[in-house]
Amino acid sequence: MFNRFVLLFLIMIATSFFGELKMNPFGEEFRFSLGTACYFFGLIWFRTLRPLETGVLVGLFLLLFRTSLTVYQGGIAWPDAMLTHVPSVVYYLVFATLLTATRLRKRLDRPWLVGLIGTLGDFAGNIGELCTRNALGASYALDGDTLLILLTFGTLRSFFVVGLYNMLMIRQVRLLGEQQQSQIERLTLINSSLYEEGFYLQKSMRQIEEITRASYDLYKQLKTEQRQGTLAADLSRSALSIAEEIHELKKDSQRIFAGLDKLIRQETLGTRLTLRSLVDLVLNANRNYALMLGKEIVFHGYVDVNLTTDRIYPLVSILNNLVANAVEAIHEQGTVGVEVHLSKGLIEWHVWDNGPGVAPEDRDYIFQPGYTTKYDPEGNSSTGIGLTHCHDLAALFQGRLELVTGLPTRFVMRMPLTELLQKEGL
Repeated sequence: MFNRFVLLFLIMIATSFFGELKMNPFGEEFRFSLGTACYFFGLIWFRTLRPLETGVLVGLFLLLFRTSLTVYQGGIAWPDAMLTHVPSVVYYLVFATLLTATRLRKRLDRPWLVGLIGTLGDFAGNIGELCTRNALGASYALDGDTLLILLTFGTLRSFFVVGLYNMLMIRQVRLLGEQQQSQIERLTLINSSLYEEGFYLQKSMRQIEEITRASYDLYKQLKTEQRQGTLAADLSRSALSIAEEIHELKKDSQRIFAGLDKLIRQETLGTRLTLRSLVDLVLNANRNYALMLGKEIVFHGYVDVNLTTDRIYPLVSILNNLVANAVEAIHEQGTVGVEVHLSKGLIEWHVWDNGPGVAPEDRDYIFQPGYTTKYDPEGNSSTGIGLTHCHDLAALFQGRLELVTGLPTRFVMRMPLTELLQKEGL
């Protein structure tokens, strides 16, 4: 409620002041001004305002404003000055009544109709004002020339306002679209990380299941072989206890996995992405990463495969790890590229950079879990599982990730084309 009163006050002020930017086509007191444009724009932009209420308040405020101004500037008595400006109130009342009767707010999706209604409202308001002035003793001729001038100015003011409104709305929609796209990219990167965690949790669950089965088999074997004494019986009970505890661990892991899976499904993009869009998403994210690290890196993306896929998260996980590694490998300035090609039924993903490259003695170990050559300024090593993630996730697509010898540093991942056409699933 408070905000609506503030908006009403602002429109009254703006209409009054811009109303002084005027021209008098017929001489004397009748004017064309920008005040009308402010009033009309305020009504279609601020949708909490009611046209008739706004028209009445704007008209009354305008009467007081112009009367005060006339009295101050010309030394005219208040009653005479007020009588001079009363017809202006009629203009806003007629204009507001027509906007209310035509239900302007429900037609904002059709700009041409809004412009037409505004033109008719402006035209009718001016006719009402001229008729009131004539009734108060003026002598304005309502002939064809006068009506044509009124219609021309009404059209210009109305469609100027509609054009400005649509221009601002388009800009607003574009900004909103950019924000939504940024949100989608952020969401995709987060979900790709969740996907990785879910993938390895599911892998751990399979291992837990195997350990549980082995523990229970050991219990049955000890139970069968116990002959005498308490040692075998104690061992069998211990084996059974271990199996039960591992089984509980598996149940806990299943619950965690179910929560992760539910979260991923809730936050899914719900659409397919082109490989071009997917590559752009990863490059944009790492462009920001490079800026954060204070590095000047030029990113190149080239995709000659016109294909869309549902399997977004594992692909983003792989590419994001590889490109982030390339960014970290470059010292201060460099180039990073991602290329996608189709060759003999295989999709080839190339991630390259012109950094220092991988040392020959490290090439045989870079895909091993925990192996790393990266250390922070304090000398702490990284986890060394990034490339292992990439290697294992590539296997989801029946693919293979390899490091190509030579410079520039180039990782190539090859996978069957048919794998990208399948539904995504952990």
